[in-house]
Amino acid sequence: MEESTNTPRFPLARHSWRFAKKARLNWLERHQHWFNFAIHMLGIPLAITGLILPFFVDWYWGAAAFVLGYIFQWSGHLVEGNDVGEFILVKKALGLKTVAVAPKYAENDGG
Repeated sequence: MEESTNTPRFPLARHSWRFAKKARLNWLERHQHWFNFAIHMLGIPLAITGLILPFFVDWYWGAAAFVLGYIFQWSGHLVEGNDVGEFILVKKALGLKTVAVAPKYAENDGG
């Protein structure tokens, strides 16, 4: 009975690990343009900081950080040519067409 040292032994841990790997690959597929990837590396922490800031400073600093972080991420998706993740959920719920992966990257998936 030889197990890989990287494989979690508990079912919940295995499930969580598989989910995290799948989510990471999906995220990387939707952020292939260098600008989109880089601006997300700024926008995500800024938006998260915006959720925490109101506990320490005036609320409008947190709101400004959150909105600016989200604008950064949205601009990255504009450059790449695909929909923002939250918009995809709303558009699917309304039965609208979505663009999860930019067409120029989706066409190259075949090899």
